[in-house]
Amino acid sequence: MAYDLNKFFKAISDPNRVKIMELLKDKELNVSEICQHFDMQQPSVSHHLSVLKNADIVAHTKRGKEVYYRLDSICITSCCNGFQEQFVEIEKLGKAGKAQ
Repeated sequence: MAYDLNKFFKAISDPNRVKIMELLKDKELNVSEICQHFDMQQPSVSHHLSVLKNADIVAHTKRGKEVYYRLDSICITSCCNGFQEQFVEIEKLGKAGKAQ
């Protein structure tokens, strides 16, 4: 699956979303549990989760009335590797241009 790097970096450009990602790296949490770590209301946290979901950074599972969120480590790895590969390619092109 190819991930949209622009969508990925736009989603992680907000410090609150990065903090949510840090919270989710080790365990699943629901919105109420995530809210306990922020000085913002549930609708704001839900908005940030929606942005992360739309960028495929977090996944969710519904259990009864609760929705639990978890970090999608495959997306993180894929996007970071894809970003790094672009710079390796640019570096190769730069070295090839200097050799001429």
